[in-house]
Amino acid sequence: MPQRKQISWRNLLVGAGMNIFQVTSLGQPMENMKTYVSANRNATLGEAGRALLARGLIRGFYQGLIPWAWLEASTKGAILILTSTEVSYHSTHSFGLGPAVGATLGGVAGGAAQSYLTMGMTTCMKTVEVTRSKTAMAGGKVPGTLETFFGIIRTQGIRGVNKGVNAVALRQITGWASRMGISKAAEIPIRKLRGKSESDKLVIGEKIVASTIGGALSCWNQPFEVIRVDMQAVKATQSATKPTMLSTARLIWQDNGLRGFFRGVVPRIGVASWATICMVGLGDTVRECFAR
Repeated sequence: MPQRKQISWRNLLVGAGMNIFQVTSLGQPMENMKTYVSANRNATLGEAGRALLARGLIRGFYQGLIPWAWLEASTKGAILILTSTEVSYHSTHSFGLGPAVGATLGGVAGGAAQSYLTMGMTTCMKTVEVTRSKTAMAGGKVPGTLETFFGIIRTQGIRGVNKGVNAVALRQITGWASRMGISKAAEIPIRKLRGKSESDKLVIGEKIVASTIGGALSCWNQPFEVIRVDMQAVKATQSATKPTMLSTARLIWQDNGLRGFFRGVVPRIGVASWATICMVGLGDTVRECFAR
C-alpha cells in the first residue's frame, strides 16, 4: 500500500510570502488601475492614471495596500498554494490525471477556498478604498479606512463587507483554474522548442514565459470581475438594497453594452500575468527550495 503523502504546511508560508511580494511590487498599482476603470466604465486608462496620481502621487497607486491588500495577500496566498498543491498532487498521483488537468483542478479548489474563507471582505474593502475618493477630490471629508469598515459593519453587518463574494468566487475559480491549467499546458510546447523531456525541469525564464501565457489568457473571465467591482464599489456598500449578480449585470448591459463587461481588461492582464508569475512560476521554484 503506497505511503500517504504528508501535507506540506510550509506551503502556507510560501504562498503568503509570494503573494505579499506580488501585491507590494507591481500588483497593487495595476489592481487600482483596473478597479478604477471597471468602476468608472467611461474612463480611459490615462484618466485612471491621473485620478490615482491626484490622490497622492505614487501613494495613490498603492491605495488600499495597507491593511486590506496585505491582509488579503497573506491569507489568500497561503490558502491558494496549500489547497491547489494538495489537489494537484492527488489528482495526478492518486487518480492518474494529466499535469494540466491536475493543475486546473488545483486552481478550482484553491480559488474557491480563498474566496469564501478570506477574499469576500478584503476585496470589498479594497474596492471601497479606490472608489470612495471622489468625495475627497471634490473637497469633502472622507472617513478613514477602519472608520469606513466599522461603519459598514454597524449598518449592514458582516454581509455588508461581503457583498459580491459569489462574483469573487466565480472570478477566482475560473481565473486560477485557467492560470494554472494554461500555464502547465504552455510548458508542453516550451519543452518541445527547448528539446526537453517531461522529466526535465524548466529554468526560471521558461517558467516565467509559461506563467505569462497562462495569466494573460485567464482574463477571458473579465465580466465576473466587472460585476464584482460594481457590487463592491462604495455606492453598493452604502446602498440599502442588496445588489445581486444578475441585477448588476443588467445595469452594466444597459449602461455600456457588451464593452462594459470588459472594461479594465488591459491592466487586469498585467495583474493576472504578474500574479501567475509570482504564484505559479516563482512559487514552484520557492517550493522546491523549501523541499530541499
